Amino acid sequence: MERRDFLKAVGAGWVAALTPGVARAARNRPSLRFLRPPGAQDEEVFLSKCINCGQCGEACPNRCIKFFSLQNGLSSIGTPFIIPREKACILCMKCGDVCPTGAIPSIKREAKAVMDGVKMGHAVVDESLCLSFQGKTCGVCYRACPLQDVAIKVGMLEQPHVQESCVGCGLCERSCIQMPQAIRITPNHGPNQG
Repeated sequence: MERRDFLKAVGAGWVAALTPGVARAARNRPSLRFLRPPGAQDEEVFLSKCINCGQCGEACPNRCIKFFSLQNGLSSIGTPFIIPREKACILCMKCGDVCPTGAIPSIKREAKAVMDGVKMGHAVVDESLCLSFQGKTCGVCYRACPLQDVAIKVGMLEQPHVQESCVGCGLCERSCIQMPQAIRITPNHGPNQG
């Protein structure tokens, strides 16, 4: 067998071996619950503008931005995402400053600009898991929130009450001491919600 024929055979074997996985990834909707970086455009626009350059991840001082391989389907390969329970967004807004296409627009790091331009998701409290709703004072999620008394307020025993102005950065979810967490971010990225 000549070298060229050997390489073709090996290449064909790899394609055959990978094709079921690629097809499966393309068919399946993601089971992964993820957020897009702060200020990211609506999912369809975001996917059309993102060029998979990786600059947002490089600029992130918290290193919370990861990049999809096949786990979210073919259209998301190379696009940035955040898993808040693993590492949440600190709303530094540096990702938008370096995005060359506007998939993640530049937003000033000021409370009003962040609240107007960032809609990563919305925190939801499971009162059956939350320690403060079980008669024990906690308040960890409140103290983790960069928009205290605006995005989240606390009541008796530091019971968290999420407000409409929550931007979904995930710092509350990341800091929750319960397993599973009593506060979770519901993503705002349309049909690709996990």
